[in-house]
Amino acid sequence: MKIKSANLIKNKAGTDVIKVCFPFNYPDLELIRTIPNRKFNPDGKYWIIPFILENIEKLQDAGFVLDASLSEFIRKARLHVNDVRPIEIKGLRGELFPYQKTGVAFTEYKNGRALIADEMGLGKTIQAIAYLQLHREFRPAIIVCPASLKLNWARELQRWMPSPNIQIVQGITPCEIVGEIIIINYDILAYWVEELLEITPQVIVFDEIHYTKSNKAKRTKAAKAIAKHTPHVIGLSGTPILNRPIEAYNALKMIDSTVVPDMWTYAMRYCGAKNNGFGWDFSGASNTTELHKHLTNTVMIRRLKRDVLPDLPDKIYSFVPMELSDNSEYLDAERDFISYLKETKGEAAARKASAAEVLVKIEGLKQIAVRLKLKSVFDFVDDFLESDNKLVLFATHKFTINELMQRYKKISVKIDGETSMHDRQYAVDEFQNNNNIKLFVGNIKAAGVGITLTASSNVAFVELPWTPADIQQCEDRCHRIGQKDSVNVYYLLAVDTIEERIATLIDSKRKVLDSILDGTVTEEQSLLGALINQFNT
Repeated sequence: MKIKSANLIKNKAGTDVIKVCFPFNYPDLELIRTIPNRKFNPDGKYWIIPFILENIEKLQDAGFVLDASLSEFIRKARLHVNDVRPIEIKGLRGELFPYQKTGVAFTEYKNGRALIADEMGLGKTIQAIAYLQLHREFRPAIIVCPASLKLNWARELQRWMPSPNIQIVQGITPCEIVGEIIIINYDILAYWVEELLEITPQVIVFDEIHYTKSNKAKRTKAAKAIAKHTPHVIGLSGTPILNRPIEAYNALKMIDSTVVPDMWTYAMRYCGAKNNGFGWDFSGASNTTELHKHLTNTVMIRRLKRDVLPDLPDKIYSFVPMELSDNSEYLDAERDFISYLKETKGEAAARKASAAEVLVKIEGLKQIAVRLKLKSVFDFVDDFLESDNKLVLFATHKFTINELMQRYKKISVKIDGETSMHDRQYAVDEFQNNNNIKLFVGNIKAAGVGITLTASSNVAFVELPWTPADIQQCEDRCHRIGQKDSVNVYYLLAVDTIEERIATLIDSKRKVLDSILDGTVTEEQSLLGALINQFNT
């Protein structure tokens, strides 16, 4: 008697499909007819159906005998993250948190095809880098990310990997690709498809993979074209997929095409399908519990801060490099400043000339740096807001705060030196209690003390003060009694500018702050003197 069987084969185009054979009977025939894109082969009297997990599960539940390939596939596909054990990565320059090791192990077990969907601040970037270090033979590797994160990726690769061969791709005019790890942004990806495919990439990491949500976008088409020919595809996104399931479809298909069905079936099942009289609207969400369970049982690993809080320190610090919109303008200003210092013959002469005069010139240099990096700051904030979390921003100059408020006026509140006591409390209450207010913009001196901002566990410094004590005061607006999360602290610093110099000095002075119980306090004057010495060397 002919048995009911399912075998993994390749069609004429070389695509994996499932060959289904069974003796004629109406129940099995009706089952096959429920499967989209099935085809009957009249010569061989068998059916061909798409190779996706849902179809294999239907066949298994109906009593079909699966071949070894399908049986192994379904076993691995159903692996839950709780079944994964952390692994060690040789050569990694740093120690991962236990949950990060589990994330790397999960990605490894999924053969480098996984969606790391951890909440913001839990180190998705580091987990992807650890996988690249684990498989140094998987080269070339491509990292696709928002433009504002390219420098950050380069810094993190250099920090965590021994001597990585990195190439940052710029512009829309393709040139020779010589790096082993290529960093490129979504905006220009479409112009580089041919060159990237020529190098035969082995791994592609899509950071903020929800950027591929639109089928019409050039970057989505380019991402699909490259992912189709890349053996290992890793997606990173902290954006809640279950809020907008339709936006995740392309990402899931690129990572593992077997995980979700065709677009129509997926949209009708999970995207709150509604016919508005003009067509179908898939912007909603439905059966989200089912979708979440399916994804976490297959391709997705997602941890929230509260899930891994015992592993985390009270504060996690990140330096996020910002590009200048006009590097030459800043360099000219810095050269003028250095010439001024040489004329005053160093620190001692500068103090005689008036430390206040030096400070004015340094403040001018800081203002130029922050003005030229504002576009990068906006990009960072825009990317952050995709996560649907709240963010506290600190700055020092009035024009910086005004620029931030002008851009985000509908979703932000502020406290600066001109804010009345009544308005201060109103701003705090709005940020703490109004879900539509996503940003708090504060002057470091005016908003650094006396308020509680525990609605957010994310603090970003657009500008730096002169003392680590002021920084800690600002950080602690979020890190207070009642805050249940570890606080992420981001320093948005212009690359190769006075901001980096000040940050380095403040960091070295932190040790002094840590010994404050001994009566030692970092003073602005000592930092100013150290900064002048830096420029004179």
